[in-house]
Amino acid sequence: MLELLTATGLATASGLNAGLPLLLLGALARWTDLVALPAGWTWLEQDWVLVVLAVLVVLDVVADKVPGLDSVNDLVQTVVRPTAGGLAFGAGAGAETPAVTDPSTFTDVATWVPVVVGVVLALVVHGAKAVARPVVNASTGGVGGPVVSVVEDVTSVVLTLAAVLVPVLVVVVVGLAVWAAVRLMGRRRRRHRPGQPGLPSGDRTASPPGHGPRPLEER
Repeated sequence: MLELLTATGLATASGLNAGLPLLLLGALARWTDLVALPAGWTWLEQDWVLVVLAVLVVLDVVADKVPGLDSVNDLVQTVVRPTAGGLAFGAGAGAETPAVTDPSTFTDVATWVPVVVGVVLALVVHGAKAVARPVVNASTGGVGGPVVSVVEDVTSVVLTLAAVLVPVLVVVVVGLAVWAAVRLMGRRRRRHRPGQPGLPSGDRTASPPGHGPRPLEER
């Protein structure tokens, strides 16, 4: 069960930033004893792979902070982030971590199943991010986009570390992220609701004083 939470946290984090979870997972396996990657996934800790992932992270982080360019980046990342999510789920489901010392045989039944699950998870998160970003940019004049991007990067890092060290926290972090997103979108929707309070939606301007409906006896 814990290994599935680890894999879920890594795939979800990939939907926010494709390279961060894989880079952190490979680096932890390469230079620490916290992660032991399963057979078939040890290529993630090779030097050239870590360099490629680091470049991917830098490009994603920079592009995601520029209004307008962030939407173009999201379009490109429609392929990259789900792919990274599939890889992260597959590697995480069979990895040994401080919380998971005996991974289950989930990845041995059909190696493509964990990858597909990770692709779907990352795609859902990426889709929500890609749809929300233009709304944030438009409603804040481009100021809110970089701020939201920083929050997403931090959330990706926190999710990755939680998935490796304390998988149970993945449920908490994901729950808080969903709650914050729903609350933010609801607040913006109320702020931009058309019409004035107390007036019907079809009558947006009040009648000037003295120009209201005439009494029946005057008609």
